[in-house]
Amino acid sequence: MRAIADFIMRGRVQATLVVAISAVMPLLFWLGAAAGSLVLLRRGFQDAKSVLALGLLPALAWWLLGSDHDPRALLVLLGSATLAQVLRSSESWIRVLLVSIALGLVYAVVLGAVFRPHIEVMSQGLSKVLPMALGDFYQQMPVEERARLDALMPLLLTGMIAAMLQIVSLSCLILGRYWQAMLYNPGGFGREFRTVRIPRGLALMLLACMVVGPNIGNQLAMLTPLCSVPLAFAGLALIHALVAEKHLARFWLVGLYVTLLVLINLIYPLLVVLAIVDSLIDFRGRLAPKGPDNANGEG
Repeated sequence: MRAIADFIMRGRVQATLVVAISAVMPLLFWLGAAAGSLVLLRRGFQDAKSVLALGLLPALAWWLLGSDHDPRALLVLLGSATLAQVLRSSESWIRVLLVSIALGLVYAVVLGAVFRPHIEVMSQGLSKVLPMALGDFYQQMPVEERARLDALMPLLLTGMIAAMLQIVSLSCLILGRYWQAMLYNPGGFGREFRTVRIPRGLALMLLACMVVGPNIGNQLAMLTPLCSVPLAFAGLALIHALVAEKHLARFWLVGLYVTLLVLINLIYPLLVVLAIVDSLIDFRGRLAPKGPDNANGEG
């Protein structure tokens, strides 16, 4: 990873090559997004705009001229660059996480327009599976509720796909920030990430959007997966902080991410709940060592 970061930061030509070539590869667009984020974080938008512009051309061509007309590479490249600019200007991960929700909404609108037929087919398939999955509970639901659930399915699917792109965009920014710290401030990203904690009022507001939104209007059902993403990242930050506080082996973090990939339907909601509880009671504050400071007045 350090070798890639070193190559990117050697000059504008090298950075442009990484961003552009990665954008052409369907499975490597995340690398180009992370490289663009690194350049923007380190050198600012004025120096990064040419790198990003040349890198965006292949992604735009992939969307407009590709056989499947897939806009995801372009969306992630633009989204991660936007988040990088927010982080550079505000130095606030909380603000970055909030802006990611707005990006998720943009993703949802674009995906809903581009992939509407595919999403409709997927939602129809899920509607057929729901009676078997929910069993007696589904049979006891009123007919109106079943119809409403069927109407919500395409919106929820669109929101979930948009949330996945939101997660990828944030992950690309995190990788770019990690590279920046590796090159210029070793250990800085870890200390920065471990402090991420959603304030109480904001966490409750996100929870309300997730729970109440679908009951206000069908279109707001997309907010449920999108608003969960900042909480999930805050949950990960808390676990990183607890592992560091207790001086536990990295094995626990490796196990967490492996389990998250295998059992995402179980672990992801637990991370969201953990972040909400942490916003209410502040685990890190409670576990911080208490007592007199022994800095002898030199702190």
